[in-house]
Amino acid sequence: MQRIELDTGLVIAGHGRHYIVETPEGREIQCSTRGKKSECVVGDRVRWQVTDSRGDAGVIEAVEPRRNLLYRQDEWKTKSFAANLDRLLVLVAAEPVFSESQLTRALIAAEHAGIRARILLNKIDLPEAAQAARARLAPYVAMGYEVIEVALKARRDDARACLGPLLADGATLVLGPSGTGKSTLVNLLVPDAAAQVGEISSALNSGRHTTTHTRWYWLDKAHAAALIDSPGFQEFGLRQVPAAELAGWMPDFAPHLGGCRFANCTHDHEPGCAVLAARDRGEISATRHRIYLELREELTRTRW
Repeated sequence: MQRIELDTGLVIAGHGRHYIVETPEGREIQCSTRGKKSECVVGDRVRWQVTDSRGDAGVIEAVEPRRNLLYRQDEWKTKSFAANLDRLLVLVAAEPVFSESQLTRALIAAEHAGIRARILLNKIDLPEAAQAARARLAPYVAMGYEVIEVALKARRDDARACLGPLLADGATLVLGPSGTGKSTLVNLLVPDAAAQVGEISSALNSGRHTTTHTRWYWLDKAHAAALIDSPGFQEFGLRQVPAAELAGWMPDFAPHLGGCRFANCTHDHEPGCAVLAARDRGEISATRHRIYLELREELTRTRW
């Protein structure tokens, strides 16, 4: 039996079971997957074969091993949505007031996947709101997270000069809810982003829905750096994290683990809990502890 030679490519967008695969030469091929279930995500390196005489369509036959994988979820299910990332950029804004729960979800997911995360604080041109945001982010700075400050609309050139070197190599996933300036960021760094989205939408025949899905953009002609835009992270999944391991992925909790009286301590109410003692001393904020309890309850209640 003759062996079929498969081509290689990078998944740069997808909708349902239909994907755009970019070849090493820069061609964009419309590909589908076999069967009803699709395991591909943006950032995947795949092997595919041509299915038409012009070589413009194909079928994905295999996904190469991933370095890492992130998930998103809704009320009913959890889905993987981006793979092979070098860093995570979590975008928050001075206004509207950001959700620490959403921020914590993103940071835990990055820690669990072994992806370096940075926090990008936007709208620092609003002095009072920016000062309040800095105060709320102070615990995260103390944990070792880098916070980068920008004003994406008011100081565009400064923002571009600041972000350029940080994103100069590798694949960066940017996360942020509505109103934080994520579209402004993407358009600042990828001037033809809107045109690319339109082309992908047309190719996948998915209209406006494609804009709510993850999309890969190259930041340079050499294709050494990429920015991945994504849905809002209010849907960010953590169900891949066992409830019993949750505290270990929170940098402010981790130093105190192992000091509890009971080996199976949930850090909720138990006597002799080192985490509760650290909270009482102010080494763990009350807000962070509350978020931990909420997430733990969620992970205990719902599993895949």
